[in-house]
Amino acid sequence: MIYADFNGSAPLIPVVRDYLKKRIGTEIYANPNAIHSLGQKVFQGIEKCRQVIADVVGSYPDQVTFNSGSSEGVSHVLFSILEYAPKNKNIVITSPIEHVVIPKALSFYQERRGFKLEKVMLNDSGVILIESLENLLQKHHGEVALVTIMAVNNETGVIQPYKEMAKLCQKFQVDFFCDTTQLIGKGDFHFENSGIDFAVCSGHKVGALTGTGFVLAKDPTKLKPHVFGSSQEKGLRGGTQNYIGIETLAVALSDFETHKAGLKNLNQARLQFEQNMKESFPEVVIVGEESPRLAGTTLISYPGIHGQAVQIELESHDIFVTTSAACADNQPETSAVLKAMGIHDDVGRGVIRISLSYSQSEIDYKQLEQALKASYAKLKKIKSF
Repeated sequence: MIYADFNGSAPLIPVVRDYLKKRIGTEIYANPNAIHSLGQKVFQGIEKCRQVIADVVGSYPDQVTFNSGSSEGVSHVLFSILEYAPKNKNIVITSPIEHVVIPKALSFYQERRGFKLEKVMLNDSGVILIESLENLLQKHHGEVALVTIMAVNNETGVIQPYKEMAKLCQKFQVDFFCDTTQLIGKGDFHFENSGIDFAVCSGHKVGALTGTGFVLAKDPTKLKPHVFGSSQEKGLRGGTQNYIGIETLAVALSDFETHKAGLKNLNQARLQFEQNMKESFPEVVIVGEESPRLAGTTLISYPGIHGQAVQIELESHDIFVTTSAACADNQPETSAVLKAMGIHDDVGRGVIRISLSYSQSEIDYKQLEQALKASYAKLKKIKSF
């Protein structure tokens, strides 16, 4: 079996599975906020994890606030900034390729607080145009409450110029929230050096337990509690911490740090795979091909063949991928991200997303290549549209 949907959700990585087997056999279970010795052992374990994670992501420990994952993190950051923004700051700058959680949250604040949205422009490869952001910051100087633009697109794997965006936001004294869900634990990232004000991570994207994650805040005092409770996480996020989930997150990110040199080989294997596919099928389109992308992400399309049909064929080979298309009455549609990139429906409806981990190799790509070539050879005889 080849699992190739790491951008969707990663399986528990082996070191996390081994850790859990040992951890479940221990007797250290208590509320980490209790003052008795067992509670304090759990609390100390959380703080050790906070230090480990901070070291991996290039932050200070007090900049890490644990939560249930990126969706909560997005909500926390937007609540903290937009709910408390002065009335003269009524502009939010974002992009048309954000994960759905961002536009949904921004829509809420548009209705609640009357914020106006401005969207940056992209080039044909799905990369944010820096000059577009600069023009918007200049045009609305003094009126922008927040810039929220992702670091890596979850569909295409395209890496955005987030450091350059951070510099512009610093120049115009605007907070920059960067959705780093697809970057942390999958590519090089150093929070302090990035210049970003707020970032997020989901444990299930990196091989830890689902339902854990964290917010990174350059200035933690800017975060306002939106999950109310007691004094957990220094009063910034109420509720008893998911301490075993937090422990697995530290284990997973430590494993990534130890083995991230493997990303170079993974990237080379991906590029060779893409080249081989295009040589065999010149019609094939690699979305975002000319842009920097995550080492293990390929969004590939054979125009005229439905991505879901390809997905089903690959599953018959015990290979699991996903598409970026939403379905209505079983009719695949081009995703909002691809529409924003100007991708035509004949390509957009045919995409499948292949996303592998740093632990995978050239062997996985060889098997993928063989299966995908067989699938395309079969399906092109009966094109769907």
